[in-house]
Amino acid sequence: MKPDDGLNASRWYNEAHRHSGIGYVTPEQRHQGQDISLLANRKAVYEAARKARPGRWSRQCRQWQREGVVMLNPDKPQNASEKAA
Repeated sequence: MKPDDGLNASRWYNEAHRHSGIGYVTPEQRHQGQDISLLANRKAVYEAARKARPGRWSRQCRQWQREGVVMLNPDKPQNASEKAA
């Protein structure tokens, strides 16, 4: 699936594109609750790989736990000058 027009772009974004902010799962997987098992499986795979070949790992494994509440465009905190106005 390629994002070549408006409808396909929307489907691609929600059904095929893996988003870093939600653990490299698609929004559709997140909404359907599939991300819980996907992230648990990834965590197990990464931990097994690190245990099998620790010399290949220079840092910690990715954090594969589920993010809590996520928003597309969260409100940004106001800075001090905006609060004073």
